[in-house]
Amino acid sequence: MTKSDSRVAVYTGSFDPITLGHLNVIERAARLVDRLIVGIGVNVEKSSLFSPVEREELVAAATEHVPNVEIHSFNTLAVEFVRQCGARVMVRGVRPLTDLAGEFTMMMANKHLDPGIETVFLMADEEFAHVSSSLIKQITPLADDEMLARFVPRTIIPAVRAKIQRRV
Repeated sequence: MTKSDSRVAVYTGSFDPITLGHLNVIERAARLVDRLIVGIGVNVEKSSLFSPVEREELVAAATEHVPNVEIHSFNTLAVEFVRQCGARVMVRGVRPLTDLAGEFTMMMANKHLDPGIETVFLMADEEFAHVSSSLIKQITPLADDEMLARFVPRTIIPAVRAKIQRRV
């Protein structure tokens, strides 16, 4: 298979920090394509806990068991990043109903910006439907590691704790 006929998809998000819901979508999307690029973007509506480089490191640690995943940061429109990656498929993870309206609006905007890029929605498995990066930031100061491991990959717990302790 040549690079031009390989199936490449891009999963974009802020991943601040990566959650088990994100990881669930990454693992499932990676099974559908030859290469899955995780694009770590900037959400101008949120103040970030981790820098883009730190988020890349956390995502890399959480996904090291998935051989066809690459991680890159970007500071452009997501659709432009997908195009730069040579992909025609953008993966978006959704939680039941809470994300759908915003994701649909974004999909329509992306379709206008580049009609050749398709958006594929993967709903996080039921056990992760309630997990969000915002939730992680709220519960970390109060939860022990066993509790936190129900929401984020164990490998990133020390980094999350260290960052949140500095903020408190």
